[in-house]
Amino acid sequence: MSSQVLEWIGYSASIIIALSMTMSSIVKFRWINLTGALLFSIYGFLIGAWPVGILNGIIVLTDAYYLVLIYSKKDVFEILEVSPYNKYLIRFLDFHKKDINRYFPDFSYTPNEGALVYLILRNMAVAGVFIAHKNEDKAIEVELDYVLPEYRDFKNGKFVYYWLSNKFAESGFTRVWAKACSKSHKKYLTRMGFTESGGNHFLKIFE
Repeated sequence: MSSQVLEWIGYSASIIIALSMTMSSIVKFRWINLTGALLFSIYGFLIGAWPVGILNGIIVLTDAYYLVLIYSKKDVFEILEVSPYNKYLIRFLDFHKKDINRYFPDFSYTPNEGALVYLILRNMAVAGVFIAHKNEDKAIEVELDYVLPEYRDFKNGKFVYYWLSNKFAESGFTRVWAKACSKSHKKYLTRMGFTESGGNHFLKIFE
């Protein structure tokens, strides 16, 4: 193998590992770090740098071990309905305002009696907040579906929308609307069973 190819493998591994350090999601960090470490391990063995190859091989195994734990772990989810004026809710939204506005730039919370507000609990820790309101057309409109960075592995969303589908369908509501604010949000809504209906609006039918 040419020295130029070896250099590119080393550079690529370095870039991928550096990228992994920017991930707020533990799952994304583990996957990207594993990829970078695997390349570095291969690079180390190819150039005869055994300590580099062995060390990064250990990192690969460590990342793989924790990914197995993450995907096999059975989390306990609960949804706690709270008052729109709940003090903890307001403090939570204020504390995470900057991160919330990254994904929901138009969101501004004003408590009102008609709001549907839920704290999403994961293993009894608050993992996110879901805020919506009912309209007159038997539909729910999502104002905020926010999850803390360390819990962004789609498990929250799947549980929330499964729970909501059952709850609101029993109350006579037939669908839920959500507005996508970014490409990542569109991807999230699609994975949650929404279909695009134009103008960045997405629709999910309660079955």
